[in-house]
Amino acid sequence: MTDPMIDPLHDNDSAAAAPVAVDPLAGSDPATAALHVENLEVDFLVRGIPRRVLRGVSFSVRPGESFGLVGESGCGKSTTAYSALGLLPDNGRVAAGRALIAGKDVTSMSSSDLRQVRLNDVSMVYQDPGAALNPTLKIGMQVAEAFTMLGASKAEARDRAFEALRRVRISDPRGVMERYPHQLSGGMQQRVVIAMALANDPKLLVLDEPTTGLDATVEAEVLDLVESLREDTGAAVLLIAHNLGVIRRICDRVGVMYAGKVVEQGRAAEVFDNPSHPYTVGLLRCLPRHGARKNDRRLDTIPGFLPQIGESLPTCVFVDRCPIATDLCRTDAPPVVALGADTSGARFARCHHIDKVAEIAPAGLLDGTDPGAREVEPILRLEGVNVTFHQNRRSIHALVDVNLDLRPGETLGLVGESGSGKTTLAKTILGIQQPDAGSRVVLDGVPLEGSTRKRPQDARRSIQIVFQNPDSALNRAQSVRAILSRALSKLTGITGNEADDRLEVLINHVRLTPRHLDLKPRQLSGGLKQRVAIGRAFAGDPRIVVCDEPTSALDVSVQAAILNLLADLQRDEQSSYVFISHDLGVVRYLSDRIAVLYLGRIMEVGPAADVFAGPHHPYTEALLSAVPSVDGAPETRIRLDGEVPSAAAPPPGCVFHTRCPRRLESGICETEVPPLVEVEPGHRMACHIPLEELRGLQAAETVQA
Repeated sequence: MTDPMIDPLHDNDSAAAAPVAVDPLAGSDPATAALHVENLEVDFLVRGIPRRVLRGVSFSVRPGESFGLVGESGCGKSTTAYSALGLLPDNGRVAAGRALIAGKDVTSMSSSDLRQVRLNDVSMVYQDPGAALNPTLKIGMQVAEAFTMLGASKAEARDRAFEALRRVRISDPRGVMERYPHQLSGGMQQRVVIAMALANDPKLLVLDEPTTGLDATVEAEVLDLVESLREDTGAAVLLIAHNLGVIRRICDRVGVMYAGKVVEQGRAAEVFDNPSHPYTVGLLRCLPRHGARKNDRRLDTIPGFLPQIGESLPTCVFVDRCPIATDLCRTDAPPVVALGADTSGARFARCHHIDKVAEIAPAGLLDGTDPGAREVEPILRLEGVNVTFHQNRRSIHALVDVNLDLRPGETLGLVGESGSGKTTLAKTILGIQQPDAGSRVVLDGVPLEGSTRKRPQDARRSIQIVFQNPDSALNRAQSVRAILSRALSKLTGITGNEADDRLEVLINHVRLTPRHLDLKPRQLSGGLKQRVAIGRAFAGDPRIVVCDEPTSALDVSVQAAILNLLADLQRDEQSSYVFISHDLGVVRYLSDRIAVLYLGRIMEVGPAADVFAGPHHPYTEALLSAVPSVDGAPETRIRLDGEVPSAAAPPPGCVFHTRCPRRLESGICETEVPPLVEVEPGHRMACHIPLEELRGLQAAETVQA
């Protein structure tokens, strides 16, 4: 049978022109580079057997340059960084090659010399700032400690800590110094960690997923900060991220890694606009780009999985997952081929068939039918929902007068910054969080009790949830069979042969195979674990599934597979979703309608096409403008001043007016609460600015951009 991804009319073993092989490090000077990685090979000892994880990695980062590493989890990005910093675990060793920081070979240094390099020449910022900060010490003491390590006196260190916090644009450094980490937002914590990392004025700053888990607006602020600090200090930046938009936004050059090799490298704009390796093409096509919607097309996925650690890969490392692979790829290692006229090694790909990459077919189009706003009764209504928490004699208004509905087979996307009330709203729907008196959660016209314990079995079965982290949601001690069988038994009451038949149908629905049933969660990849979590949610044929950040921790290839699965299940089962995510591209792809929350209030709600097309509420406009695009589209950033106000003391009038760049000079925004009114059919907005005025303002800025 002919592989549909290979063009049968072409000879795939021949090339249109002889490839020009190059040295990836041609033109780079190890003595002057901020980071120089040369033919680096790293093994991990597993049960005493060396397993290869890096296979001849080479790249160079010049002073003041930003270099990004992208690829799926397990491809070797973080291992490359840790190797370069001498931070490999005890079972890791450099088998060959070298890594130089500011001209000093880290791989051949003594422990004392390595400590001096880390102290003076390099710093690292990790993914989770909360884990990098001591929860028992105040911020001032922790930042000052970074300076005392460099020899500053206690008083001098305190003064320099204040200046460091001001340098990273913390508006109240004195106040922040007296707080504990848990009293700061995620974005503020990351700023503090960056301030500590810059204490030694490093020549190289390594950032390992520094914005994962942050809201779009906070992510944009952190990226702005990194860019400005790089310009001010002249430090080189090595950025590791699975968010390709983040890499495009701040990196000059990018290396695409797969199975321990850099398979493509070049200027970020050139690599993303004109990918020349099948793996790069696959990564980019996994993303919901150019306004793609679930009714238009399925997302591309990369079939199969990364090779196992230490697996022998003597030829092309991507051959088993490549849609244009031929016998040549299985017998000969691909050359490092120069792309374009530049033969200096600055732009290259490792592939035998670069001329065939453009022929890789995208995923098939769907019928394009968009059900839109169906004229049917909503399955779920939220009427005047309020949720108030009481802490230290203060009332915290987490949700304020929320009115929403959800129709059969529809996805309602919930977006907003952390603290906007998205998860509280989801918990209220599920009955995990009890709303205030007078609030109504109505299922099929019947009001539900606030607590799930008081709801009838049918109602509990009708509303299920898929959590962000399947590791925390699945019982590690049980097999997949036990997890799904227990869900079937509890939700439906069926047992015996009927349960076995139902289990077979269920695993087919979520694209699992019978061999997965006897495995435990720890034996599964992140994507497979999330499929098990989705299968458990669908075990009782739910009518509503709450998806709380179900793809945020996944690689783009796994994310695409999960989004396709959710879209397929919705078409097959007519399930309704409440979908929460800070990735607005994902929300746009899957959602039929969007609700935008701020401080527990709905700022805007309407059909996804209308909300994304505009005119937008000023808060929605700021959220959308903050999203980094892998396409590098011209952007007009709407920067929001200050932090999100406390829900215990919300601003008067429009709660967004303290940060709104478009607030009216008349003062009405500060004194009157804007009603949530219909501005277009099915599209409601809470803003004092007339719709046509918003349209004109936003259109003018688009033209300027």
